[in-house]
Amino acid sequence: MTHPSDSKTAPTILVGVDFGVANFDAELEELGLLAQTAGLQPVGRIVCKRRAPDAALFVGSGKAEEIRQLALETGATEILFDQALSPGQQRNLERHLQMPVNDRTFLILEIFAQRARSHEGKLQVELARLQYLSTRLVRRWSHLERQRGGIGTRGGPGETQIELDRRMISENIKRTKERLSKVKRQRQTQRRQRERRDAFNISLIGYTNAGKSTLFNALVKARAYAADQLFATLDTTTRQLYLGEGSRSVSLSDTVGFIRDLPHGLVDAFQATLQEAIDADLLLHVVDASNPDYAEQIAQVQSVLKEIGAQDIPQLLVFNKVDAMGPDSLPLRNSDSFEIEGVQTPRVFVSAKTLSGLPRLREMLAERAKFVADLPLSP
Repeated sequence: MTHPSDSKTAPTILVGVDFGVANFDAELEELGLLAQTAGLQPVGRIVCKRRAPDAALFVGSGKAEEIRQLALETGATEILFDQALSPGQQRNLERHLQMPVNDRTFLILEIFAQRARSHEGKLQVELARLQYLSTRLVRRWSHLERQRGGIGTRGGPGETQIELDRRMISENIKRTKERLSKVKRQRQTQRRQRERRDAFNISLIGYTNAGKSTLFNALVKARAYAADQLFATLDTTTRQLYLGEGSRSVSLSDTVGFIRDLPHGLVDAFQATLQEAIDADLLLHVVDASNPDYAEQIAQVQSVLKEIGAQDIPQLLVFNKVDAMGPDSLPLRNSDSFEIEGVQTPRVFVSAKTLSGLPRLREMLAERAKFVADLPLSP
């Protein structure tokens, strides 16, 4: 099977199925960006409407044949679905189309695997991939080492290859979870040390490609990797943030970007990284103000925050990329408030690229840090 990481320009057909959900991407724009991020080359797009997924082929036999014809016409070598496919649907589609079929979940996992740099990030990605692969076992475990000759590596009498594969993946999941637990304990120790220093902890969150890393670099004068692409940052980076003479110690953390339909396995596997957001005193929610779908992206971020138990942490909305906004949509003031789920949330407009609005953002952060410092300690 062709692997996105193995084929940097694999011609790919994008497929989206509209089941009547409010956030359906009719243009498959985000899927196309994800595909390009993974090194794939979208050469065709097919969108259809269904009341429910077809149990066998997800899109039904007629649409599956249409996909096959388009692949022949365009020379596509892979098919990519914008929704999650069941293992059975994936197998059936590959048999029918005679080519590799992948879904959104697999694509995001591939991107994360390509981008993870830290030991913790690699462990988290590996756990999520193993959990995904454990339900598939269809030529998708090539990255696992298939050792032979060691104790416990050979199957017992009558053990089939698929049983051996399942046991191998199960053992890998167990080992990876143990290693991740150790890293998580180390991170908790680091957080306790910051708490003892009476630091005010701020976490940057937001939809992927909202400009978090660019803002992070502008605020702390760091050189964290920033690029105009999805999931440019996976590993949490923490730096001290200077907010003026006499201000308390402030730490700023840049976290992984959120996205629509983030695979649950990744939410679980990245719990250690997202813990930075859970333990923050303030969430700096970065929004791409130039994106016409920013309201939907805010809603998606709020959904993930609820999943990880961080929905009650105070937020400051940073509407970034004002330099990319049209003249008719520019804000009249550099700060105001914006309603999120019935709650008025303070908002500031900035451009991390041109540094516009950053002085006002620093003022608001200093005010918030001082306000929290002045609160009486709970017993």
